[in-house]
This record gives sequence, structure tokens and C-alpha cells, in this order.
Amino acid sequence: MNNFFRRTLTGVWIVLFILGGFWLHPVSFFITGLVLMTGTQYEYLVMIKNMGIRAQVFPGIAVSIVIYVIATMAAAGIISLKWLLLGIPLFTAVIIIELYRKQDRPFDSLAHTVFSVLYTAVPFSLFPFAAFSHEGISSLLPHANILFSPGIILGFFFLLWANDTGAYLTGVLAGKHRLMERISPKKTWEGFFGGLMTAALVAWLLSGWIGVVDAKEWMFVALIVSVTGTYGDLAESMLKRSNGVKDSGTILPGHGGFLDRFDSAIISFPLVYLFISLLG
Repeated sequence: MNNFFRRTLTGVWIVLFILGGFWLHPVSFFITGLVLMTGTQYEYLVMIKNMGIRAQVFPGIAVSIVIYVIATMAAAGIISLKWLLLGIPLFTAVIIIELYRKQDRPFDSLAHTVFSVLYTAVPFSLFPFAAFSHEGISSLLPHANILFSPGIILGFFFLLWANDTGAYLTGVLAGKHRLMERISPKKTWEGFFGGLMTAALVAWLLSGWIGVVDAKEWMFVALIVSVTGTYGDLAESMLKRSNGVKDSGTILPGHGGFLDRFDSAIISFPLVYLFISLLG
């Protein structure tokens, strides 16, 4: 019961942090995305140490922060997208730094440092492009001279949470057939379809409020979230099994770390954004 109570309180805090941060104001939107990105990337780079690989923690996170800041400013129309080309010298610097570190497995270090950027910075750097220069749901606090709507992000997380909740409850009540026992013994096909139906129902109910695309397209987004979100969770479970750890961190009591909570979003959101961008 204590673990359930702790998990519930943490879950409420996560929801309030996400909704409040992304919905409140463009500045809080920026900060919330930055926290999620750095938290997930740091946990990934720390977990890699259990495999005997010492990736470049500070340089890797620094590169991601620069990419995220540039992406936000470009999405807001403050600077040109060409500034993202600064990633070229930054990645070159990471290679040069590795030459001086004298690691036993330097290319393993380079591979995980670069992958950590692709795995976390790239998905979260798409968040600003889904909010700035968009019309729709307004931020809770007024702002001037910037076209901004967090509707796509809010809709995405509502569907993600609906899928997770539906999958969990259906899996507990009726789960019998394992989805991928080798990677995640608790996931079931019944849970997957329960999550999918719950997400589709929420998409249909909220589509008019969220806007951007119509109800049918939001229900297709629910399908993308359910499928790719499940794969995102399985991919992180595979990472943890490879490192012999139960959770990616301990910062979220009862839920593990940032990567445990947002692994689905990392894989799912780029495809959701691609779908909405092509149809919007």
C-alpha cells in the first residue's frame, strides 16, 4: 500500500509538472522540455557505465542543450534554421575530445555519446516546432509577440497517459498472453489492445478541444502512440536488461527515473509530429 500511495503521489506530480510546464507559458514550455531532455540523457549516459563504457557525459549533454536551444529559437522565428548547422562542429569536438580521454573502448564511448543525443535531444527538440508558430489552445499566462499553442503537446501526453493507464488496468485484470516476455515479462497483448482502445476513446473525446487535425486523424495519432510508445518502452527495458538495472534512476519515487517515465514519448513523438505535420 505504501508503494502504491507513493507511486500515485509521484504520478500526480508528474502530470501537474507536464501540464503546468508545457501549458503555462512559452518560457515554462522551454524549461520543461529542457528538464526532460537533460534528465533522460543523463540517466542513459550513467547507465552505460554499468557496461564498462565511459561516455562523454558533460560534452554530450552540452551538445544536446545547444541543439535544443537553437531548435526553440528557430521554431519561435527568432533565428534561422541554418543555426542548427552548429551541430557539425559540436560533433567534431566530441570526436576530438575522445582522442584525449585515453579510454579502453573509445569508439564505444563515441557511439553512446552520439546516440544519446539522437535518442533524447532530437525528439525533445521537435517539441518547440509543434508549439511555436501554431494557433489553437492558448497558454495559461499571456505572452506578447509570439504565436504559440501547446495543443499538440498536451494532446500527445493525454493520449500517452491514456494508453499507459488502459494497458496497465487491462493487463492486470485480463492479461494472459505475453507480448514480448524476453524483454518485458509483464506486458501482454490484452494490455496493449486495452491501451489502444483507451487512447482512441480519449482521442475522440478530446479532438474537438485540441483541434489541429480532425477526430479521425487524432484517433490515428492514438494508434501511433500505442504502437510506437509500446516499442519505446520495450527498447528502454532492453537497455536496462543489458545493464542489469531495474530502473533508470530514482528521482521519481515509485516510477524510477526520467527515462522510465518518458521512454515512450522519446520514440513516439517524432512519428506523431511527422504525421500531424504532413496532414496539418
